[in-house]
Amino acid sequence: MSDILQTLKERRSCRKYKAELIGQESLDKILEAGTFAASGMGKQSAIIIAITNKEIRDKISELNARVMGRTGFDPFYGAPEIIVVLANKACPTYIYDGSLVTGNMMNEAESLDVATCWIHRAKEVFESDEGKELLKQWGIEGDYEGVANLAVGFADAPKNAPAPRKENYIYYVK
Repeated sequence: MSDILQTLKERRSCRKYKAELIGQESLDKILEAGTFAASGMGKQSAIIIAITNKEIRDKISELNARVMGRTGFDPFYGAPEIIVVLANKACPTYIYDGSLVTGNMMNEAESLDVATCWIHRAKEVFESDEGKELLKQWGIEGDYEGVANLAVGFADAPKNAPAPRKENYIYYVK
C-alpha cells in the first residue's frame, strides 16, 4: 500500500482539540498542499485564509454558530486554528476547486499528525455583512464564496475507527 493510500485510510475528522498551535512549519506545509490541488482549467479559483489569531478565530466561530441557530457553541470544536477556503464565483468550477483544496490540506495535515475537521457554513458566514467586513479588513476583494472552514490542531481524543465501506461503492464497466 502506498503512503498516500495509508494516509487516506487513517484520516478522520476530529471533534476535540488541544489548545496548542500546530506550528508555522506544519501550517505552511498544509497550506502549500492546498495550492497544489487540481482546479478546473488550471484556473486556481480558490484562495486560502489561515487564521491563527484567537480573537478572529472566535469571531468566525460565533458567526458560524449563529448560522446554525446556536449560541454558546463552538462549531470548530476548540481547534486553535482555522483555515477558510473561498473561491471565485466567476469560475464555473469554483466549488469543486475549493473542495479539492480543502481535501488536499486535510490529507497533508494527517500526514503530519495534525487533526482537521471540515466545517460547513463558510458560504453563509462570508455572505453576511460581518463576514464581508472581515474580508474587506483583510484586503480580499472579488466575488468569492465560502467553500469550507477547516478546523486545525492537535487531537485531544483518540481517532474513531473507520466506518465500514458501503456495498456497491465501486462498479466496473469493462
